[in-house]
Amino acid sequence: MRDLVLAQQFTDANIIIATQDLPGNINHKIKEENYKIETLQSNNIEEVLKLIEHYSIEIIIIDHYGIDYDYEKELKLKTKVQIFVLDDTYEKHHCDILLNHNVYAEQSKYKGLIPDDCELRCGSEYTLLRQEFIIEKQNRRQINRPPKSCLVIMGGADHTNLNTKILKVLENFPEISAHVVTTTANQCLNELESFAKDKTNIKIHINTKQMAKLMNSSDFAIVTPSVTMNEVLFMEMPFIAIKTADNQNDMYEYLISTRQQSMCLYDSEVLKKHIEYMVNIEGIELINFTEMTLQEKETVLEWRNTLSIRKWMFNKEEIKLIQHLNYIESLKKQSNKLYFLVKKQGIDIGVIDFTEINNTEKTANLGIYANPSIKGVGSILLETIINFAFIKLHVLRLISEAFDNNFPAIKLYKKFMFRTIASRALNQQNVVTMELTNENW
Repeated sequence: MRDLVLAQQFTDANIIIATQDLPGNINHKIKEENYKIETLQSNNIEEVLKLIEHYSIEIIIIDHYGIDYDYEKELKLKTKVQIFVLDDTYEKHHCDILLNHNVYAEQSKYKGLIPDDCELRCGSEYTLLRQEFIIEKQNRRQINRPPKSCLVIMGGADHTNLNTKILKVLENFPEISAHVVTTTANQCLNELESFAKDKTNIKIHINTKQMAKLMNSSDFAIVTPSVTMNEVLFMEMPFIAIKTADNQNDMYEYLISTRQQSMCLYDSEVLKKHIEYMVNIEGIELINFTEMTLQEKETVLEWRNTLSIRKWMFNKEEIKLIQHLNYIESLKKQSNKLYFLVKKQGIDIGVIDFTEINNTEKTANLGIYANPSIKGVGSILLETIINFAFIKLHVLRLISEAFDNNFPAIKLYKKFMFRTIASRALNQQNVVTMELTNENW
């Protein structure tokens, strides 16, 4: 589809699209756009050379994972044609123009992989979007909270039949209707349609021309981190990404680095937890400390300085407002720390924080304190911490520390399956270190 979007940029050109007639192809889409098709029998360069000579081709656009540097170099030597390559995975190319239109694309990663005089086009500035998405975004509707509809996009072929597996998980959320986008190339289509039969909250969309409208009418998506993700991000949709192929690695890593809900492989139990987090039955809202109003900053400081809270802090001294504000400002430059004011249904209930976030070791330390005027919110705050840590931060180990005489805190951690792993002395007191692993979540 992206090639058809790119073709529209060559308004005065005579465009010929050369493709193989492989199972699952979308050649019908090419015909709908009235482009001439030349059917290739293989990736043999001789076939392409004949087409270049026959049509006096001036520029060839290559979008094919199986065509490499050597192929392109031979093509250039034999024809002098201008070579325009689409690349998603930072491969070596012999080309005049290289386009990586994905949001994650970084020019620096192509150093040494392309000729010095190659024109490099990278990132969201060059993202190939169909006009329908641009139009729909102008009419973006308010997303329902909690969500009422889910758009499932597992690719046109869906070789592992994830669509049906996802729909079975969604059965745990009867309040959510599902729209599944697929194509006639889906070899599991009969099973999918059989599962959806007589289920009024599931609709299958085959070879749809309404993708942008479906995104605009859905509250969140379950999608692969493929090129479709560029459209999902452009539409500012909440989503859960499930990686299904190696060529999605770069997009997946980008989503992880930006703390998006993403899964490196399909797991029904993990997906259920992701959907529960998306549904957010408790009505929890997290306000980053760096985005709080002055009044909220003052409220949080007042809580922290309350004796019943600070007596359990490692630093028991009262903090002045200017110190508090300066620390919050410093958080904008610290990627290993995150602090949130937690609201439940609009009411400020406490603070959670993550420090010593280690993306390599996939660990983080937690902090927690409740609004001293509200009782019984400790479990809500800790559950919020755990879900954010494993779903958004993608940590494998979550670490807590508490003085050994802070019995309520230790009891709460044990309730959520934290286990003691160490102890140490601090200021003539004993500190207990506990951990919760992703496996025990």
